[in-house]
Amino acid sequence: METEKVKCLIIGSGPAGYTAAIYAARANLSPVLYEGLQPGGQLTTTTDVENFPGYPEGISGTQMMDDLRRQAERFGTDLRFGVATAADLSKSPYKITIDEEKVIEAQTIIIATGAAAKYLGLEDEKKYAGMGVSACATCDGFFYRKKVVAVVGGGDTACEEASYLAGLASKVYLIVRKPFLRASKIMQERVMSNEKIEVLFEHNAVGLYGDNGVEGVHLVKRMGEPDEERYDLAIDGFFLAIGHKPNSDIFKPYVDTDETGYILTEPGTPRTKVPGVFAAGDVADPHYRQAITAAATGCMAAIEAERYLLG
Repeated sequence: METEKVKCLIIGSGPAGYTAAIYAARANLSPVLYEGLQPGGQLTTTTDVENFPGYPEGISGTQMMDDLRRQAERFGTDLRFGVATAADLSKSPYKITIDEEKVIEAQTIIIATGAAAKYLGLEDEKKYAGMGVSACATCDGFFYRKKVVAVVGGGDTACEEASYLAGLASKVYLIVRKPFLRASKIMQERVMSNEKIEVLFEHNAVGLYGDNGVEGVHLVKRMGEPDEERYDLAIDGFFLAIGHKPNSDIFKPYVDTDETGYILTEPGTPRTKVPGVFAAGDVADPHYRQAITAAATGCMAAIEAERYLLG
């Protein structure tokens, strides 16, 4: 298998990966960045980004990622298509296999592989992507002011998203598969005491309908039971809050992760337990998951990589 030696390898191409590349390139680290399966990351699946500082009119996620990509390229980042398929972080130089056909030997690695929102797996979720289906209330909630939305999920994230959306929408339905909420007591109380939120226990969403975007959801109550009920509910937006899966599988034998798979770093830094290997963006962030926080940790990771190489 062909091998190549590099000083700084960046895996992933969202706000974290591209920002790391901008800083690493300007520090003369000659970074090589592999863009992964979804160049631009999760932001390319959202509509407009209105909460990133410096864009008073808002900007499309795709355009923002394109701008970041060109900025990284301008300073000399070697941008490549390809997916990291295996990792050996047991000793330096660290080895990353790309597309199962090439090995990169890197002195430093910045893991910026992001996370993927979990979906129910309905065909309609793909059909209405960006047309009423969202996996991020803080990204897209603003577009549903005074409208009717549904949130799917029963954990803390779902309750947080429902509470956030209740501040914007006229009505929020929380679709919960089980007869109870898994969320913490305080989040449950917040949801139950909000008159804008109606919790639909023992409900499954089985499809969506609408001509120019989501106009409603097909629901089943007590699915598979003798008293099963099927009905349609008119909504304008359908939000998934059943969790995210960090793209960290190939690194798990070498770095520490939490039970979901988020890479654990030294508090306040992007340092993993492997010297010279850093994690930035959503792959290491179960809490905020915003473009701005991902970009910030990308910057931190590149500065750490530069110091590590000097040290």
